[in-house]
Amino acid sequence: MYIEILICSIVIFLVCEYSGIVSTRKFVTDYEDILLKFKEADYDFLVKARYGGEVNIMDMYNKRVRNALLALAFSLFMLVAELSYLTVIFAILVAVFVFKLPYLDLKNYRKRHMHEIDVQLPYYLKGLEILIQHYTVPVAIGKSIETAPPIFKEGLQKLIDSLNQGDSTIEPYMQFARDYPVRDSMRMMRLLYRLGLGRQERKQEQLMTFSRTISNLQQKARETKYKNRLEKMESKTMTMLICTGIGVMILMIISILMTFSF
Repeated sequence: MYIEILICSIVIFLVCEYSGIVSTRKFVTDYEDILLKFKEADYDFLVKARYGGEVNIMDMYNKRVRNALLALAFSLFMLVAELSYLTVIFAILVAVFVFKLPYLDLKNYRKRHMHEIDVQLPYYLKGLEILIQHYTVPVAIGKSIETAPPIFKEGLQKLIDSLNQGDSTIEPYMQFARDYPVRDSMRMMRLLYRLGLGRQERKQEQLMTFSRTISNLQQKARETKYKNRLEKMESKTMTMLICTGIGVMILMIISILMTFSF
């Protein structure tokens, strides 16, 4: 009898959701301000790093919330016959797991592609250096947006908007660094801010310093890439040697046992 009630409840819920009588989408939209408090600080950056700057981050986040709520409701439906504090806690844990799973997948993606993601900012700034030779830093950034990596376009536009509104402090640059927490992003944006503050007569000298620093960061990124590749090869070699050694030992033991059996 319990199974029949459970199935009927799920069917009724799905029909109500489909017909619009009950709408998890509307619920998520109505309480968006509260639900945003659960969003991870680096979630926006991770989404852009994987899917590019044109993706709708809020739609993806709202989908995570809806899936978590549906998982919570389904878990409670499944455990309604044995409802207790423990089953409610278990259902909440299931919902939290469903909510966190896409975020953990994004974290793993960044870990696997860390080098490709981290080197984009130094290479972008190296290209920006050419424009800075002919324009001021804000104008150069504005002209670079069209050819910038997709992941940075929205952040660069926010940076330019802040500068155009008269904010001459370092905060717009630091906000960009916080929005895109790649390796050495804070340091690189401080350099860019200081370059924008420099006097015109010292511009070439400051530009050379900026260029050397960015080149050093690019070199550091390449060294990190080769180091990671070497460590990966060493790990594979060690695994192969261990497996080979274990295989040889097993063959020796089998050979000894067969010798004594005769």
